[in-house]
Amino acid sequence: MNAVVYGAGNIGRGFLGQLLYESGFQTVFIEVNRAVIDQINRDKCYPVKIVSNEKTEERIIKNISAIDGNDHDAASESIAQCDIMFTSVGVNVLPYIAQNIANGICSRQGSGLDIIICENLLHGDQYLRELTGRYAAVPENIGFVEASVGRMVPVMTEAMYEGNILRVWVEPFCTLPVDRLGFKNEIPMIKNMLPSAPFAYHIQSKLYLHNMGHAIAAYLGLEKEYTYIWQAMEDREIYDTVEHAMENCAKGLAMEHGKPADEVADYAHDLISRFQNRHLGDTCERVGRDVKRKLAADDRLLGAVALCNRHLLPTDPIKRGIMAALEFLK
Repeated sequence: MNAVVYGAGNIGRGFLGQLLYESGFQTVFIEVNRAVIDQINRDKCYPVKIVSNEKTEERIIKNISAIDGNDHDAASESIAQCDIMFTSVGVNVLPYIAQNIANGICSRQGSGLDIIICENLLHGDQYLRELTGRYAAVPENIGFVEASVGRMVPVMTEAMYEGNILRVWVEPFCTLPVDRLGFKNEIPMIKNMLPSAPFAYHIQSKLYLHNMGHAIAAYLGLEKEYTYIWQAMEDREIYDTVEHAMENCAKGLAMEHGKPADEVADYAHDLISRFQNRHLGDTCERVGRDVKRKLAADDRLLGAVALCNRHLLPTDPIKRGIMAALEFLK
């Protein structure tokens, strides 16, 4: 089985590449960073370092190659030949890859393909389908599948690379919920990929619980000049604000989607413990960047306020994070 991952960044290598290798796939990364492309094609493998406050382990990911995304013919051909495809390029880059996707779909000569969209984006399936449709008619057997990417991967520093620009540090959490109803073809067996329906809960819990709490920790941390998320979470005032915001959103999500309240609350507290992972080295600056998008009406902060308002839940802790975010809006 052959897979294409559009984007060989931290999520592409540190999450998707691992799942696909451990599921027996040959994986082609489409990337524009020439140094990354060359080293993937030279080494044919790379290390993933899984870190937590308890232990560290490293796994070697193999069966990989890379194609330059600027080589439009090669990129399209790889899409034409693959069995499954993922995007992990970042929301703002999706418009720039849509034509290559459209050309690849056209070259498939009618054979179906499912594209799993691993971006922090509500209705990412509709968005990428619309972008692709600007360049070619999209057949009914092309599926655009929403995913909820929960694995945290920090910005890598020179010290973390340890002499290998392909090395990625990640947290142990390694589950990928995907929208079962988005698939138009047989769903492949991929380790830790969990097809689920209805999918709105997974998307909203990622945005309005995980991303919301993470963002509040980042903005309050930046306000107090902390470098790392774990440092912010060791501040009692910040910890309490994040915890109260996430507890309220957990209640709102449980009510909105008919989920057991204790199940969603347990997930919120597990996230809080993951935010405290010192070895991940995630920075407040990375988590808080792109402030304008994160303050959009349906994104992690204002969207979480709307969720709580619908269920008559307190929003002051979230608003405290919003006020801090506004200080960094440029």
